Amino acid sequence: MAEKGKKMIYYILPVLSIGILVVLWGVLCVQKPDIMPTPAAVIKKIADITVNPISNATLPVHILVSLGRVLSAFAAACVFGIVLGILMGWYPTFHDIAWPVFEIIRPIPPIAWIPLIILWCGIGETSKVIIVFIGAVVPIVLNTYSGIRQVDPMLFKAAKSVGAGDRATMFEVVLPASLPSIVAGMKTSLSTGWMCVLAAEMVVARQGVGFLIVRGMDSGDSALILSGMVVIGVVSALITALLNRAEVKLCPWRTEQR
Repeated sequence: MAEKGKKMIYYILPVLSIGILVVLWGVLCVQKPDIMPTPAAVIKKIADITVNPISNATLPVHILVSLGRVLSAFAAACVFGIVLGILMGWYPTFHDIAWPVFEIIRPIPPIAWIPLIILWCGIGETSKVIIVFIGAVVPIVLNTYSGIRQVDPMLFKAAKSVGAGDRATMFEVVLPASLPSIVAGMKTSLSTGWMCVLAAEMVVARQGVGFLIVRGMDSGDSALILSGMVVIGVVSALITALLNRAEVKLCPWRTEQR
């Protein structure tokens, strides 16, 4: 019974927190009715743009456009970032060569790259994906590198004691031990990717959720602005939930420890 009650709490608390957020939103609407649309107005706006196109695209199309940009860059960032993080964490010589360059580039905000990327690649899809990639790759590199460096030295000794070579140690000891850190980096990367794609779409785009927010700002439609924000939150939360499920499959020992 105690275990059942615990599971019920896990289901109730998220619903309760969302309910509190909606209540606070409603209170703010009462305080600032001229600039803050009600939840009902936002829901109505979402329903409206779902069937009535803006810039020749309905809301599902705008979501798919933004999602395609984010996931394309995210996939590339995962491959490049994990490989780079492993190389820097595993090979001291490579770390000494690559880390200073990475540390110089890392603090530069992805938004600062927008003018250069537009000059180099134009205003097409490539430029938007590159901007998202720049922001999404950093958390993955850092978390992968940290995960490799923080592997328990006892695991290395255990691997050597059974005669495991470098390759076997990497794939059977180091990578499994680093997976939780890598997945955490992927989650952060996904959130950063959404922020970057919004910045890119606000500057150069005719479709996408960021474009909807800019359209709402230009027309003074606060309901449209909040609709875009709500959509971003929901879509990002769904993708994060998928990553959480993947983490359970990849790192079952972490679930057992909770």
